[in-house]
Amino acid sequence: MAHVAQWKKDKVGELTEMMTKNPVVAVVDIRGIPAPQMQQMRLRLRGKATMMMTRNTLMSIAIDEAAKEKPGLDSLKGIVGGQCAIIATAMNPFRLFNEMEKTKTKAAAKPGDVAPEDIGVKEGETPFKPGPIVGELQKAGIPAGIESGKVVFKKDKVLVKKGDKIPEEIAKILPRLEIFPMTVGLDLKAAYEDGIVFKRELLQIPPDYYPSMLATAARNAMSLGVSIVYATPQTVAPLLGKAYREATALSVAAAFPTRDNIKTLLAKADANMLAVASLMPGFEDDKLKERLAAAPAPKETVTQKPEDRKEKKEEKKEKEVSEEEAAAGLSALFG
Repeated sequence: MAHVAQWKKDKVGELTEMMTKNPVVAVVDIRGIPAPQMQQMRLRLRGKATMMMTRNTLMSIAIDEAAKEKPGLDSLKGIVGGQCAIIATAMNPFRLFNEMEKTKTKAAAKPGDVAPEDIGVKEGETPFKPGPIVGELQKAGIPAGIESGKVVFKKDKVLVKKGDKIPEEIAKILPRLEIFPMTVGLDLKAAYEDGIVFKRELLQIPPDYYPSMLATAARNAMSLGVSIVYATPQTVAPLLGKAYREATALSVAAAFPTRDNIKTLLAKADANMLAVASLMPGFEDDKLKERLAAAPAPKETVTQKPEDRKEKKEEKKEKEVSEEEAAAGLSALFG
């Protein structure tokens, strides 16, 4: 049996203990993070999570050991690869993912990096003073020149298209232009909790996604319950209100008087009387003439077709019954 260095045994033991003592274990990608920024990220996580980096083979061995106490943890072995680290924490996977996203910052590009988006400059003045900088900009393919004693970009120019590698000359000049196209930070690949492995695709769902879905489902359920007249503690009030409004509308349409609709019926009768009087030439009642003169012009005329008048009367009936007029008479109608 080959001799195993003691430091490797110690590291595996340390990792195993870290994973078994915390409910959540995650694998994060640390590729491309400069050492100074990595230190800042460690400080940010202090008190919230523990992060450990070592060889991938040692991480896999430690995961196997911890899986003896945490069934399903060995599923993370397939996630370990490239430059990665193990994080153990008491935070739930979704909160941990959000913490990882907060560690991400913009960084300068290195030669050979793949552009995450189109990188370019816009036409206009720059903060540079005339000098050697003009030659450096031109060497990088940037259309620079001097106008009125200022260095300017003569036109918009895309320097590197999305998906292309960033040339060395452009990588050198971008920081001077305050262009930092790369994003670096801890990239959570997967997290384990209670026998379940949550992959990045699931964890990156917005925090309000499920609450929003539940709220929509509740509204739809309420609407359906009222629509099919299904009584529950939540739907009974809307159902009673709907029944009262429909009963009141029916009583007004059928001219069935109650304490609650009598004023509406009288107003409707009075309006119909005025409409009839307006169609009777030579009517001699002075008081009625005054009312007709003050009333708005009727919407109907003698030239309207009978079917048109019928449709408009039905429309008017519906509009005349308001919610305020339908307020407290369900018992009067059915009691």
